[in-house]
Amino acid sequence: MAETVLVIGGGGREHALAWKLAQSLHVKQVLVAPGNAGTAGDGKISNTAAPVGDHAKLVQFCKENNVGLVVVGPEAPLAAGIIDDLTAAGVRCFGPTAKAAQLEASKSFSKDFMDRHGIPTARWKSFTDPKEACSFIMSADFPALVVKASGLAAGKGVIVASSKEEACKAVNEIMQDKAFGDAGETVVVEELLEGEEVSCLCFTDGVTVAPMPPAQDHKRLLDGDLGPNTGGMGAYCPAPQITKDLLEKIRDIVLLKTVNGIRQDGAPYVGVLYAGLMLTKDGPKVLEFNCRFGDPECQVILPLLQSDLYDVILATINGKLASCMPVWLESHAAVTVVMASEGYPSNYAKGLEITGFQKAKELGLEVFHAGTALKGGKVVSSGGRVLTVTSIKKDLVVALEEANKGVAALQFEGAVYRKDIGFRAIAFLNKARCVLEDIM
Repeated sequence: MAETVLVIGGGGREHALAWKLAQSLHVKQVLVAPGNAGTAGDGKISNTAAPVGDHAKLVQFCKENNVGLVVVGPEAPLAAGIIDDLTAAGVRCFGPTAKAAQLEASKSFSKDFMDRHGIPTARWKSFTDPKEACSFIMSADFPALVVKASGLAAGKGVIVASSKEEACKAVNEIMQDKAFGDAGETVVVEELLEGEEVSCLCFTDGVTVAPMPPAQDHKRLLDGDLGPNTGGMGAYCPAPQITKDLLEKIRDIVLLKTVNGIRQDGAPYVGVLYAGLMLTKDGPKVLEFNCRFGDPECQVILPLLQSDLYDVILATINGKLASCMPVWLESHAAVTVVMASEGYPSNYAKGLEITGFQKAKELGLEVFHAGTALKGGKVVSSGGRVLTVTSIKKDLVVALEEANKGVAALQFEGAVYRKDIGFRAIAFLNKARCVLEDIM
């Protein structure tokens, strides 16, 4: 019997989740709360004004609308205990409990957890007093420093300092000037890790871990990793820097250790676990954990999933993931390019008309909406990151070229985007090709 699924969130990640769930024969309808212009009426998918912030009312909504499954996209509802409250009321949900979600909601909790369970990460210390933090910074023997707001800061609460003085300035901006609001009541100061940054996600039912193909996000606004840090300007998958052997190592020393450790701590983890890693000369080390799909990683990972996402989610919730391991499309690459509003990640205009969707569709691309809305029958911008354009091809370079064609087809005033998504992977593949040619 086909079910109604409720996806919570309104970004590109949630559009991708709804898009993939709608492909299941077990799903008759996907409601998205609050959704965006892309989820406003697309086949099985539609938006709804479900009261997401009031869990008691949300339970009532789910029962009145015969919602058989709730899939939570963003981190804030997870940290607020939405899974705990809905599950207690008999509503089936996908995502970790509030206690397990502390791995993302509190960086100080996460770092302490990693130390206790022997999970590789940077040297660190947390502080609630800015003077103590600055005193530690001035005496630290780290060659370079990173200052992080410990709480949830929408992926933007990290400042890489070029000097100890700059690190102290960052502490004061976060703790005294409230640059990231309450998320900065506690700061984590840690050594800057050097290497290649990658995203390794997995499904887990609390015991079994099913790794997804590794991806790489691009945080900086402009080509060549220039400009300010953002929520992500594009991604590609799989990341060729992660060999099969290295992915197995990451599964064992990071993903499995984390799932086993948090279960031992009394908070079994069910859902998607996301490890942001740095591939250092000493091996992979965890930069941070997220307790859900990344955005824009979701937009390149899900298009490569051959299995029915609904089936995988149900197996995960029911503790039967080992008998329903996801199958991935091999020998293909996915690239997504984010189109952002001019001025993002600071102040930006809204209400700008967007055109070119039909042309992008004719190119065979998936356009996932993020900050969009419907106004007078037209699609307009309503956020900083507006659209993500995804291409799937057998070759990474071709996938990037096709995604860029889609970006060129889509138009809105002042659109900002990168043209070099995947440049590290392309350089890696070219280097490997040169080495192979030299050997031959």
